[in-house]
Amino acid sequence: MSIIETIMNIPFEHAKNVFGEFDVYAKKIEKTLHVTLLYRDDELKIIGGKDAAARAKSVIDNLLELSKRGNIINEQNVNYALSLSFSDNTESIVEIDNDVIIRTISQKPIKPKTLGQKHYVDEIRKKMIVFGIGPAGTGKTYLAMAMAISAFKNNEVNRIILTRPAIEAGEKLGFLPGDLQSKIDPYLRPLYDALYQIMGAENFMANVEKGLIEVAPLAYMRGRTLDNAFIILDEAQNTTQAQMKMFLTRIGFGSKVIVTGDLSQKDLPSTTVSGLDVAIKVLKDIDDISIVRLTNEDVVRHPLVQKIVKAYEVYENRENQREKNKKKSGNYDNKYRK
Repeated sequence: MSIIETIMNIPFEHAKNVFGEFDVYAKKIEKTLHVTLLYRDDELKIIGGKDAAARAKSVIDNLLELSKRGNIINEQNVNYALSLSFSDNTESIVEIDNDVIIRTISQKPIKPKTLGQKHYVDEIRKKMIVFGIGPAGTGKTYLAMAMAISAFKNNEVNRIILTRPAIEAGEKLGFLPGDLQSKIDPYLRPLYDALYQIMGAENFMANVEKGLIEVAPLAYMRGRTLDNAFIILDEAQNTTQAQMKMFLTRIGFGSKVIVTGDLSQKDLPSTTVSGLDVAIKVLKDIDDISIVRLTNEDVVRHPLVQKIVKAYEVYENRENQREKNKKKSGNYDNKYRK
């Protein structure tokens, strides 16, 4: 394999951001791509095989452009730039970074950070109903909330309705002190947190009092018709088949619906079929409904979360395969015992 040398210009003011504290990102790029990076006087030399050097240049080009656009480079950016360098996809991180959905109360831009998230946001813009399915940390709910608030502020809808099934994640909360609202609030807290961050507490409370924003358990949706609203059903893997059908048939004219869920984190009784499982099978061929599947590559929390999600995915796939093999073995034994 022939070794080549590629030279890039990296302005000093961006070098620390691109290479990381104590060159931690540069070392990661070197280790992953089997190249050597030498930086001196605003000049970066990439030494390695032809393909490896080209990948390294692509990664650093992306990180440098993000830095020039005012972003603080983090490990997730580096990991994703590395994964993109091995893919055939021609879209860059910078193109994803262009898509600002809305700004938080502190003027922080909210935007997709992976190709999967960009596809999710684009489908929300195009389709009336979108199912966002994926593991924790992929931005399913947060991006849906940002899209809802953006639509509300642009007068595309008259109100926002956020709902989720009130099912405990392995804990019984029924005996907690307080009125009904106090018992319900713990289930809805993640939705409140996102709203406070994007809208600010005062703005959120003012719109709640006017009835323009509603955060309620799924059971409260029964018997209603929801027109001109942006509706988000969160934690949909914990709905029953009847609940999901009830929710989807509430939709009225001028509404947009986002259903989010993680099929690996169900809190339903083991004998109960998830309404989300059934819905994505029944509705997959309807034109104005999109089913977007996010993966561990779309996780944008701490990098350790991505590793945890991947480890559980491998474990669950192995256990599922083991169960299938046991059933096959059982069927084989029964066949020859007869």
